[in-house]
Amino acid sequence: MAKGNGYLRAAIRHAVLTRAADSLTLGLLGRRHRAQEIGVRSIELRVPGWPAAHDGVRIAHLSDFHLGDLMPIERAVDAVERIAMLRPDLVACTGDVVDLDFDGAEPLLQAMGSIEAPLGRYLVLGNHDHLHDAPRLAASAESSGLAVVHGQVVRAGDPANPLLVGGVDWERTVAALDRAVDALPAVPDLLLAHNPKAFHAAMRRGVPLTLSGHTHGGQVALKGRPRANLSFAHRLSAGHYERQGCALFVTVGAGAWFPLRLHCAPEVVLLTVRRG
Repeated sequence: MAKGNGYLRAAIRHAVLTRAADSLTLGLLGRRHRAQEIGVRSIELRVPGWPAAHDGVRIAHLSDFHLGDLMPIERAVDAVERIAMLRPDLVACTGDVVDLDFDGAEPLLQAMGSIEAPLGRYLVLGNHDHLHDAPRLAASAESSGLAVVHGQVVRAGDPANPLLVGGVDWERTVAALDRAVDALPAVPDLLLAHNPKAFHAAMRRGVPLTLSGHTHGGQVALKGRPRANLSFAHRLSAGHYERQGCALFVTVGAGAWFPLRLHCAPEVVLLTVRRG
């Protein structure tokens, strides 16, 4: 399969910032990075416009595994299995399942797709997912039990009181994300978007809750100040934000694209969403 746009640039960056950096430290950076446990965080969100019928819903928010040199498949699957033990109602993966190549990612997709979640399991693709073979990744996700939501709004749960789950594909700019969110056929209760810049359009459309990843929380932050980090291109970079009665949660993700996390531990998150 032909590589997607940006694959060569990403491969060069990976060679310099991951492999070369690790080699210069005789493998120390990589070993320390892989020894850092992926935490399972439990967080309660109060969302003013959240539908009353789904008050207390529990969402497993997974993102940014970057499966590859810094994320062996066993490490990724273990994190998924640990959050599955908490029995979420819904699974939301906000992209960057892989770092560069799709090959070998099937067990991770199968682990996410096998979580017993009565409201379903959903995936949107991130920028790294588009580098190698995005159609193959999406097809494998669907066959593994994940619904890939791109420009769609699906009805989850009780037909009489459904939870509306929407998703938009990866876009880099606010303008492109505005167009993608505006093109959704209905206003979802829950929007999945890899890039948190989608929140600008989500606020305008009155989406109660948006889940995103992408930033990794900068991977390096000041101690006790997770938003003072190296994610300079994103003002919405980590944690819970509320604007105009709409909420955004940005996970710092499970993986990395260079072998260092400081005061920004990798995570998978169980969100309990309450109206109010």
